[in-house]
Amino acid sequence: MSDSNPFTPAAPSPEEPGDGSKAGWIIALVMAAAGVFFLSLWLSSRDDHKKLDELRATLANTSTNLANTEAENKKDQEQIAALQSQIADLQKEKENVSQAAKGLENEMRSDLESKDVTISNLKGKLTVNILDRVMFDSGEAVLKPDGEAVMQKVADVLAKHPELKIHIIGHTDNIPIRSGSRGRFTSNWELSTARALAALHFLTEKAGVDPRRVGAVGYGEYRPIADNATAEGRARNRRIAITILPDELAGADTGAAARNAVSTNASPVEIPPP
Repeated sequence: MSDSNPFTPAAPSPEEPGDGSKAGWIIALVMAAAGVFFLSLWLSSRDDHKKLDELRATLANTSTNLANTEAENKKDQEQIAALQSQIADLQKEKENVSQAAKGLENEMRSDLESKDVTISNLKGKLTVNILDRVMFDSGEAVLKPDGEAVMQKVADVLAKHPELKIHIIGHTDNIPIRSGSRGRFTSNWELSTARALAALHFLTEKAGVDPRRVGAVGYGEYRPIADNATAEGRARNRRIAITILPDELAGADTGAAARNAVSTNASPVEIPPP
């Protein structure tokens, strides 16, 4: 019969030693896992901050580049607008010049054109051709009254266009100078130049044309416009040509005239206005 007391506490079973130690290990593991977890969160957070800073720097750089691009684009647009405005102004100026040239040509034809005075327009160069029988006696370089009247009409028209330059060009036929005239003119070059100068002096000294606008040159017989083999052709070749040019073409025309003179073996005597 057992004398054990059912109310006496039972002694611990020898199979369950170390439960407290096991719990400590569990707690330690949990704490370690939590530490690892929070460490990973911290590391992740630090990386995220670094990435965020990099993104912010990239965004700021992109914004700066965008602002610079917009500024350059605006500048380019302003330059394009300015160039378009200049093109429009130049086009308008060209139209005005064209209208003025057409108006001058019409005025010249209305006031001057006749059987002895013809008007031509080639590449913006307006030329008034006056036959010598209107301007001079044969072999002479003194303007006749009819010649002075024509030159006065030319001056009246040109007075309305002070921006234009005037080249006065003397031409002759190929008949040599008569012996009676050799004391004054040794060749047709001298005669053609003297006639051009006579017209120049009338324009500048009597008709009030600014001398800075005018030049004179003589080509003698070397610029014919008709056949010198006929009397009619020779009459057409004996002429004074008044060429009217815009300022920008005046210098180029002088250079071209000099080159052409050399190519035809002519040596024109060109005398500037006084």
